Amino acid sequence: MSRFLTLTVILLVWVFPEWTPPAAQSGTELRWGGDAEGGAPFVEADPQDTSRVVGFEVDVAGLIAGELGRAPRFVQVAFTSIDASAARGDFDIGLSGIEDRPVRRDRLAVTVPYYEFREVLTVRAADRGRFRTLADLRGRRVATLGATLAYDLLVAAETEHGIEVVTYEDDVHPYTDLSLGRVDAVVLDEVLAKRGVSRDGDLVNQDTDLGTGFYVGVLSPAQTALRDRIDAILKQAMRDGRIEAIFRRWNMWNDDQPRLYARVLASESVEGRAGSAAPGTNPTDLTPGTSPTDVDRVARSGPGAWEATLQYLPALVRGAAITAVLSCSSMALAVIVGLLIACGRVYGGRSLRVVLTGYVEVMRGTPLLLQLFVLYFGLASVVQLPAFLAAFIGLGLNYAAYESEIYRGALEAVPQGQLDAARALGLTDRQTLTLVRGPQAFRLALAPMTNDFVALLKDSSLVSVITVVELTKQTSIFAANIGSWVVPGALCAAMYLALSLPLARLARRLEKGWTPR
Repeated sequence: MSRFLTLTVILLVWVFPEWTPPAAQSGTELRWGGDAEGGAPFVEADPQDTSRVVGFEVDVAGLIAGELGRAPRFVQVAFTSIDASAARGDFDIGLSGIEDRPVRRDRLAVTVPYYEFREVLTVRAADRGRFRTLADLRGRRVATLGATLAYDLLVAAETEHGIEVVTYEDDVHPYTDLSLGRVDAVVLDEVLAKRGVSRDGDLVNQDTDLGTGFYVGVLSPAQTALRDRIDAILKQAMRDGRIEAIFRRWNMWNDDQPRLYARVLASESVEGRAGSAAPGTNPTDLTPGTSPTDVDRVARSGPGAWEATLQYLPALVRGAAITAVLSCSSMALAVIVGLLIACGRVYGGRSLRVVLTGYVEVMRGTPLLLQLFVLYFGLASVVQLPAFLAAFIGLGLNYAAYESEIYRGALEAVPQGQLDAARALGLTDRQTLTLVRGPQAFRLALAPMTNDFVALLKDSSLVSVITVVELTKQTSIFAANIGSWVVPGALCAAMYLALSLPLARLARRLEKGWTPR
């Protein structure tokens, strides 16, 4: 048995080398974390060889690894999880267009900044003259990525200028939705903005000064010694031009970089500028008079956990309300459509049963996430559904397939003798269904229906991929901004329980009332 387990472990490590404990690899490899979904110029799968990645972060990681005498190994990590993975020690350093923010300096070992970027406002070419500043976008929808400097800037502008902030999971769909007219502008860093405009000739970047930020590497707080060695490598690469060569190779070099490197090498304070910072924060500033190369890396801290909780609590409550409304309305749709499908499969002709069975198998056999993507993004060229409506339809039609199986099974579980007795009494099929078969089937279906509703309540978290900011998405933004999942996770769990427990209690009471005595 022990030999079998040993062979299993060896096989798993061979198939999944990223599972190897970092300590076992630290002497020969530099494990660096990034998200290949970010695409060029950051990190992307090489079109010529998809087993490897390319991008300026790949080159920076290679430079650092070479100087450390190690071989670089890429570790795929979802962008929103990079901070948490770095804190856990899942890799040696995170490099994936990671922005310098106070919360990161509070909780992680952060390198010197090696690239300066500007926040850029992107609009449709037809709106170039109308929307030049955030103030011009009052009452308009402005897209960005959650837990970024751009998001902090827009949250402040939401209060000051009355804009509506729309958050996305990736940096591609904000620009496609801008082109389609679903949003009126996008604010992201200039690297992403230039890439977005290059894909669509109908979009333009405004030259409005919204603020600046920096890309940095992040390490576990226990890895300050390695961080200091990496800082020395980056500074030397700034002196000898190797960093410049990397950014020129990826067409990213500009006049901002020499000024940044001069300040870093002179050990001056490197401060980002934000046209509008989030309440209580200045996203990229270092404490005046301190150096970004100081060992202690003193940074202006964002709000404390308790203060941040109070700030984000209204947003969490709004997210919970959206989750509740979406879940209840989607379940209502699922129940109605599920009943129709179940009745069609029980009472309908052969052709109808084949069609309805096909629908059930397709909806149950494909991921809900895929269905949401098709509804919102895939059909955009045909019909542009609002995000909430697409979420409502997607969840409702998906769960209708599951509900129909529950109802069909419950209808067929009613004893045949009772149906024969109803017909003997002269009841029509409709009367038999509503007076005899339906009530008994409802009692049988109540428990699994309740279970499905709780499952739908949790699956509603998937709709954040189509820009619906529900409870889980608000929680992830909250957690990313304070650098911890402990308090946000506990609050989110409590809110989900507050939504689901009353439903379970109501279902048990209904079951008792319908149970024959």
